[in-house]
Amino acid sequence: MQIDWPREFNDQLDRLETDRTERGRKRLQLLTFMLKRLRDLDSAPVQDTAMIKRVRQSKQHPIWRVSHPYVAGVALRLICWFPPDEDRVVVALFSGDKASMGDVFYDTVGVRADRLINRWRNETEEA
Repeated sequence: MQIDWPREFNDQLDRLETDRTERGRKRLQLLTFMLKRLRDLDSAPVQDTAMIKRVRQSKQHPIWRVSHPYVAGVALRLICWFPPDEDRVVVALFSGDKASMGDVFYDTVGVRADRLINRWRNETEEA
């Protein structure tokens, strides 16, 4: 599976890569693990699994949440969209740490993901 993302994700990734703390290194390691899991998919998911679950808060696009195995004090989430009829996944959102955000993350995830997916679509159409 090919992985793509809007420009905002690059900014988040750059910040995470420059975080030299133990927590920052752990977060980057977990993010890398989740991205590899997405890359290893043969196709878009059709049902929830332990690691990938459908997010119902989106109004425009069917989005999915990718998580990682439990790590005390760290709860990263990737919010993804699988464009129909493509071998591609678009990482729309990255929660730097849901452990500190709690349910606030899911209260706004649909609107934010829809906006970023639309932005990614505009970016790729312009290219």
